[in-house]
This record gives sequence, structure tokens and C-alpha cells, in this order.
Amino acid sequence: MPKQILSTPNAPAAIGTYSQGVKVGDTVYLSGQIGLDPTTMQLVEGIEPQIHQVFLNLSEVAKAAGCNLNHTVKLNVYLTDLGNFAKVNEIMAHYFAQPYPARAAVGVKELPRGALVEMDAVLFAGE
Repeated sequence: MPKQILSTPNAPAAIGTYSQGVKVGDTVYLSGQIGLDPTTMQLVEGIEPQIHQVFLNLSEVAKAAGCNLNHTVKLNVYLTDLGNFAKVNEIMAHYFAQPYPARAAVGVKELPRGALVEMDAVLFAGE
């Protein structure tokens, strides 16, 4: 099966040696997103704005694959402060419908550009 590289100007451009996403068959892999504004490529300030921006960025890459966030089967969340986990749950409910995807949340020491949160996802694009 050939892989399709996903790219959209509506999400931050890759800042390293990776693609925004890759689609192989009915599976879509979304690279990690931090709270970068795709227009300015600057990190938005504060944990809640960063969480929202991450979901918006993931959503835009999902759209490039012909999907939306409700196609997500696995979401990985990386937080520099696990005390913000409740905020992720609260905000996530605005972007996903039930049944929710499988998910992991991991506390990390630091993230690129001093971000407070990063997320990546796997989507199923089939029926």
C-alpha cells in the first residue's frame, strides 16, 4: 500500500524531519502537535489556549486526510505538568463526540519550544 504524505497550510509547518501526517490505507498517523499558531508559527500563551490550539492543529491535519477528530482511535497526550490533565479532559469534550478514543497521558520533563502540551493521534479513515 502506498503512503500518502499529509500537508496543510492550516496547521503549523513541520519544524523538523517529519511530515504533518501520513495516511496508509485506512490508517492515518498524525504527528505530534504543540500549540503553535500556524499563521505566526509562535506558541500561544497559557495551558488552555495551547490545548485548544493543539486540537485545532490536529483537526486541520485530519481534514487533509478527509477525516475529522472523531475518526481518532488513539490519542497520546504529553504534559509538562500532569496537574493540567483535568483541563485536557474538559477541553477535549468540546472537540470529540462519544465514544471517545483510546488515550494515554504522559508527564514529560519538557517539550519543543517550551510547550506545555503536545498530542499525536492515530485515526481510522474507513467505514
